[in-house]
Amino acid sequence: MKHRIVVLGAGYAGAFAAGRLARRLHPDDTEITIVNVDPDFVERVRMHQLATGADLKLHQLSDLYAGTGVTVRLARVTSVDADRRTVTLVGEHGADEITYDTLVYALGSASADHGVPGVAEHAYDVAGRPTALRLRERLSDLVAGATVLVVGGGLTGLEAATEIAEARPDLDVAIATRGGLGDWLSERAQQHLRGVFDRLGITVHEHTDIAGVQANGGVTGDARAVPAQVTVWTAGFAVHPIAAATTMEVAGTGQIVVDATMRSVSHPEVYAVGDAGIADGPGGRPLRMSCASGLPMAWQAADSIAARLTGRKVPHIPIRYVNQCVSLGRRDGIIQFVTADDRAKPSAITGKLAARCKDFVCRGAAWVVTHPTMMLPTRRRRIEAIRTKVQAATSSGSRRGTPRHPGRS
Repeated sequence: MKHRIVVLGAGYAGAFAAGRLARRLHPDDTEITIVNVDPDFVERVRMHQLATGADLKLHQLSDLYAGTGVTVRLARVTSVDADRRTVTLVGEHGADEITYDTLVYALGSASADHGVPGVAEHAYDVAGRPTALRLRERLSDLVAGATVLVVGGGLTGLEAATEIAEARPDLDVAIATRGGLGDWLSERAQQHLRGVFDRLGITVHEHTDIAGVQANGGVTGDARAVPAQVTVWTAGFAVHPIAAATTMEVAGTGQIVVDATMRSVSHPEVYAVGDAGIADGPGGRPLRMSCASGLPMAWQAADSIAARLTGRKVPHIPIRYVNQCVSLGRRDGIIQFVTADDRAKPSAITGKLAARCKDFVCRGAAWVVTHPTMMLPTRRRRIEAIRTKVQAATSSGSRRGTPRHPGRS
């Protein structure tokens, strides 16, 4: 009987894990199913671009996995029974239940309001395609002089504020951040960031805690109003609540606790990757929710699963950080070099070169996901290629180039 692998979620981590598993395992021995609510892969790191009018290329999952042996199920995951090893889905034809031998949980995260009143009713976000398109429609309705308030001074907030200000110079854009503007960056990067915000005319509300959102803007903890026709909420993310409702061990964030191989510490047949899993990084600090963490986590999980199923040594390459890439509109950016545990170093690349580097990184991340059979050919495919060459040489009557042991690689 084939070993059943089910991957939940086709974001960066889930989609990459499914493709890598297909490369490393033979379809005669395993069947891989990826479950996703949308029919295509979404470049989540570009949602601020989508919100401001960019047309992003769609990557259909059915095309992406054609010929790989991966089965695509379009459905919404409603629950996981980690003890019975089942997943309940709701799709086009109603509810269904599928069984797994190995589960890769990659359902990711969404914008979190952290209990702040009014966020759900009045705020917009760029955490996913539906919400980014909703903001896009709202921005298109704004007249010159209207104010857009971005709440949150993390990477998402910086990118959203600058993207909106550049795309719509007729709007008044403001950002509210609990700390100083980009205060985790190096001094050089902070200076450049402030220069870009000044150039784009973005009003900065530093050390400002938005404690509520209303139809006409934000309200601070000391009851001060920050007027805006549109409020964009980027103050944090939260994982899907499904994992916390299972018997799996989860952290206070709801993320599945995993070991260095991305394997659940409570349920060894479950692996969690991307935002859905919490793993220790360099220095014992948890890996942050990011594409920079998600792809290496997926790589580690897929290779660990393949090794355990085939009796090989489980590899482990520690995940570390190299830089943080920040786009500041389409023509500016910051590449902040960091230590292995994600602390800023003094050096940084800024300006147009940084913008090109950031775009290159985004394109690269999408490429490895959307070309699941193009990297690191498996032993099986190398063997088949050799056999094809042998057959061609034999049929032509030539022995030159024929390997003595065509079954080895």
